[in-house]
Order: sequence, then C-alpha cells, then structure tokens
Amino acid sequence: MFDLDRLQEIGVTITRNKVRSLLTGFGVFWGIFMLMIMLGAGHGLERGMRKNIDGFATNSCFMGSAPTGVPYKGFQRGRQWNIHNRDLEILLRSIPEIDCLSPMLFTWSSGNNVAYNENTGSYSIRGLHANYVRIEQQRIRLGRFINDIDILQKRKVCVIGTDVYEELFPDKENPLGKYIRAGGIYYQVVGVSSGVSSVNIGGRSEESVTVPFTTLQQINNQGDIIHMIAATAHPNRSVEKMEAEMKKVLKANNHIAPEDVQATWGFNMESSFNIFKYLFLGIAIVIWIVGSGTLIAGIVGVSNIMMVTVKERTKEIGIRRALGAKPLTIITQIMSESLFLTAIAGLLGLCLGTLTLHLVDVYWLQKAENIFLSDPVVSFGTTIVSTVILLICGLIAGAIPTVRALQIKAIDAIREE
Repeated sequence: MFDLDRLQEIGVTITRNKVRSLLTGFGVFWGIFMLMIMLGAGHGLERGMRKNIDGFATNSCFMGSAPTGVPYKGFQRGRQWNIHNRDLEILLRSIPEIDCLSPMLFTWSSGNNVAYNENTGSYSIRGLHANYVRIEQQRIRLGRFINDIDILQKRKVCVIGTDVYEELFPDKENPLGKYIRAGGIYYQVVGVSSGVSSVNIGGRSEESVTVPFTTLQQINNQGDIIHMIAATAHPNRSVEKMEAEMKKVLKANNHIAPEDVQATWGFNMESSFNIFKYLFLGIAIVIWIVGSGTLIAGIVGVSNIMMVTVKERTKEIGIRRALGAKPLTIITQIMSESLFLTAIAGLLGLCLGTLTLHLVDVYWLQKAENIFLSDPVVSFGTTIVSTVILLICGLIAGAIPTVRALQIKAIDAIREE
C-alpha cells in the first residue's frame, strides 16, 4: 500500500525546494545583471566623455594677460599689459618643454557682422596661427586651413565654420574663392571646417570665421598685441611645469613682479582632464562595490538554500556515509549543486545584461544627439573577470553547507525523523 500522506509530503517538499531555488537563483541573476548594466553605463559615460574631448590636445595650457596686482620697478598696481609677438620667440627659445605655441585673437560678434550678398549672420572672428590645428583638430570639409604663407603675408583669407557656410550659402554652392564680409572687412574663403572635439576655446569652430592672426592684428590697428596664447608640451613633459615657466618668462619680459599671481590668467587642460580620469576611476570603484554587494547578497541566498537542503537530506547523507561514501563524494555533490545553481543564474544575468546594453546602444544611443553616453558595452576582459568571480562565489556558497554535511554522523542521521 502507498502512503498517500507521505507522498503528498514529499511532493510539497520538492515544490518548496524548487520555489526556493528559483528565488535564490533570481537573486544571483539580478546581482550579475545589475553589475553588467552598471559597468556598461560607467564605461559608456567614460567613452562618451572621451569622445567629446577627442581631437583636443590634453597636454595643453592657455594663458593671457590681466592687470597687475603688485607695484614693480616704478609701475603702479593695476597696470594693464599685453602679450606681444616678441614674447612668442622668447618663450620658444627659453622653454624646451614647449612643443607647439599658437597666438590667439578674438573679435566678438556684434549684430549681423558676417555677410555674403543678402545672407547675414552673427559669428565670432578668430585670429589663429597655422599650427593651432595641432591643439584643436579640425575637420576640413572643403579647401584648406590657414597656412604659414597666409600668416607671413598677412593675407585677407578666412576659413568659415560649417554653420557659417550653411547660413551664408543656403544653396550649397562652392564657397571657395568667394569673398565674404566679416567685421566690415572682405576676406576670401579658402576653406570650410568644423571642430573634431566638443571642447572649444573662444567659441565653436562651426560658428566662427578664422583668419590669420597677423591679418587680424593689422586690421584691429593694435600693433602686435596677442589676446591669448595656447601651448602644448612635448610628450612625457609636465604641462604644469611648462605653464609655470611660461608665466615666469612673460613676467620677466614685461616688467612684472615674479610674485604677482594676478598679472596672468589661464588654465591647464591636463589638470582638467586628470580630474575626469580620477572621477571615472571613482565611478568604477563604486560600481564594483555596489554590484559586488548585490551579487554577494545572491550568493548568501545560495548558501542558505544549500544549508536547508543539507538539513532536509540529513538522513540520506548519513546513510551514504554509513554505507562507505567518501567525504570527497559528499563534497562533490554539495559543491556541484551550489556551483550549478550559481553558474546558470549568473550566466543568464550576464547574457541578458550584455544584450540589454546592446539593444539600448543600437535603438537609442546611436540615434540620440548631444548625449554623454556612447557605446555602453562591457569589455571581454571584464566579462571574463565577472565569470571567474561568479564561479568562485558559487564555490564559496557551497563551502559552508559542505562543512555542515561532513559533520553529520551516520548514527545521528539514522535517528532523524
């Protein structure tokens, strides 16, 4: 005769164990899934920021003149001074760390200051050196950029941004060789360009008219005054040291007190980018801590369910021990169950997390504009590391139940009801 009550009890136990296993597996699945999502989002944020600064020299600094803050050599405090062309030659001669040095001048827009026939627009006019493209790279859409001959001969030529081109030439005609009026002066268009990077100094390249700095100096009737200088350091040279030496030389050449910190202003791009680098490192650490905490919570659940399983199978384990089962057999049984549950749930979470990141990238990020996230995928190396951690956690989850199983004595197990 079958014991129906016993069969029902066994069925309820099996169902309860399945539910517990599913819930515990979901904890592991959710932990690795969230870890993948957070890692992908963190990497996407970093790639998006790097994409925005790609094409801009990170080993650069910019500086200009400001009223003095200390009286010196008969000059009163508050004296206004300017950087001149002669300072460029002295800087290049005196500071070996300088790789590229470019002067910059600006004429800000006032009304519709740029025109071609009946089409007008309000844009900034920049006077640059030919080597400025080594600091802020340009995408040359048509023609060319300013060259050394333009600088030397003070030619009235210009390179217009893509936005300027669309405004002045709505019919998409070839602008090369045409003359536009910028700031009341006619310039011949020799090129159309746009900036590679989202970082810009003195206005976006797309919304600017770029002319030789010597030409703009002559037109402004300001002699050889320079509004700002940009410099890059040689590879493996300190931008901070180069910046300090540049300020020192400029002060000595323009009768400014060495201790006067107000006389020059500027910013170091290397320091700014290093802040972002450390920020991304901090984000990565926080992601791993939070993600690992979520994963550990799932692993603890696996360990608990295996403890319950061992307790419910006390008689079975004891009988197997009494019949001569070796400890390694018991260890293999418990550890394999723990590892299997963790691996299946974890790998499902890993795959679904990776698939989710891919779908978000394809159907949203690649179609969106002006967004900081870009290509939020998890690298192959990170995936391998996550898988190894997952398997190790699965083994750890089965360790405590295994110890509990080995402590079961045959005589005690047989007495269990």
